[in-house]
Amino acid sequence: MAISRREALRELGALFAIPLLRWPERFADPLAGTIAEYQAGRVRGDWTALEVTNAALDRASAVGRALHAIDELSQTALDDARASDARLHRHALRGPLDGVPVFAKAIYDMNGLPTTAANLYWSKLFPQAVHRDSIEVARMRAAGAVVLGKTAADDFAYHGNGTSSLTGQVLNPYDKTGTKTPGGSSAGSAVSVATGIAFAALGTDDGGSNRIPVQFTGIVGMKPTFGLVPRTGVIPTWPYLDTHGPLARNVADAALLLDAIAGPDPSDGLALRTPWKRGELSLLNGRALHNARLGLVDAHFPRAQMSAESISVFERAVTDIKSAGAIVDTFSPAVTRVNCRTIFADSAKARGDLAPNPYEPAPTANALYRYFLIHHDDARRDVERGLAPYQSFYDVLPKTWPEMARLIVQPYEEDVPSLSFARSRAAAVAQLAESFRANNVDAMIYPTMPYPAPRAVDKWPDIRTPLGYGNWMGLPEVSVPSGLGTDGMPVGNISFVGLPGSDARVLALAHSYQMASRRFVPPPTAS
Repeated sequence: MAISRREALRELGALFAIPLLRWPERFADPLAGTIAEYQAGRVRGDWTALEVTNAALDRASAVGRALHAIDELSQTALDDARASDARLHRHALRGPLDGVPVFAKAIYDMNGLPTTAANLYWSKLFPQAVHRDSIEVARMRAAGAVVLGKTAADDFAYHGNGTSSLTGQVLNPYDKTGTKTPGGSSAGSAVSVATGIAFAALGTDDGGSNRIPVQFTGIVGMKPTFGLVPRTGVIPTWPYLDTHGPLARNVADAALLLDAIAGPDPSDGLALRTPWKRGELSLLNGRALHNARLGLVDAHFPRAQMSAESISVFERAVTDIKSAGAIVDTFSPAVTRVNCRTIFADSAKARGDLAPNPYEPAPTANALYRYFLIHHDDARRDVERGLAPYQSFYDVLPKTWPEMARLIVQPYEEDVPSLSFARSRAAAVAQLAESFRANNVDAMIYPTMPYPAPRAVDKWPDIRTPLGYGNWMGLPEVSVPSGLGTDGMPVGNISFVGLPGSDARVLALAHSYQMASRRFVPPPTAS
């Protein structure tokens, strides 16, 4: 039975848990807009999830594979889309992500697909499909999302160039020469989102792996508070740094994905234990910048080493922020990129603790062992089988099995240098929080990175970035596009960075900026 326009609008509002007074904008291409606009089209009857998922898979096979952005495509995505359409027909959608095409990253387990780790050698050692989802993929499915498959990445998510020994160099969709890096390691996720193959995608970040590719492809990316998103079922990196989060074209869509995947789970021993109430990120305040006090961190804005265009685009972003009603002042917090590691070391020394080290081999070894344990196979055998390719990247690990065997059974929650790191992090965050309080600052802003995408084969500019600072401190950070340069390439993103636990606040500030500036421009390959 057909429903009236007013009833349909009411149903759409209920889906996003907000009252809607008018329809969202109508797009000719349903994959080009926001999740809210896509869902409005479904409720109006403009398109179905099945039709859009078919289009997304076609685009992934054509555009995505041409850009080397795709790792594996799901065989069940169309069935999942049909199921979502049936729920819509029954007025029983599970929430705003129901029927929404999304991706995960190559290092994520996904039921029915092999976990390639974006590595040729590993994919030959473990060619079989896994039979369970990582916790984040499971949570996306529980929200009704249509998981299209997995995106290409740097081998084992180790580097930041988008280079996979399995699928090749991921290409930047804005670059007509085919030589510029899209960044990494979450390269395929960024490219798939930028080109309109999916609305959002999962990525991982332990030193910039979400924020580098969103800067180089001009989209939105988030590194949430450390521990907000449990990481079970994903090939591990550095357990005390690794932070998983969303990539999207719009902050509002990134918030919806984070809302679905966040929350405690005992399977990740470093995940936060604070309960997570789903639905709180469904509505972001578009006027959050009004009267907000933002601190521009000079130590993270290396003007002398940046190009004139990069400086101009960032300063235009700051002007947009001020025009939206925010108060922006220079901010010199107690802990910055410049002194962060010294503060960690000094804190440990004052406690009589071991030197803090988030790159200890034992936690990564134990995390890899626990990754295989969830498959209910012989985890020791699988770690031994995969040690050579994995260790060739995570080279702090021992090369020989007897040495590795001793490490894998040491729980990462009890590693002494890592615990010293965690205690130093808490002390450093307390100093940063005091700086926030003393200066009445809501959040920090600074360039996500001080330069645009270099060529994939070149050395990157020798300019220090604040990327690692965010991981060491465990801070939530949302990176938002600031615009294109004269060459048609994304010039840079601006980061909104808060204290741990302020994820909703920094998302609202970033959303408010994006609504005021609207600097995302789709790449030519998306049209």
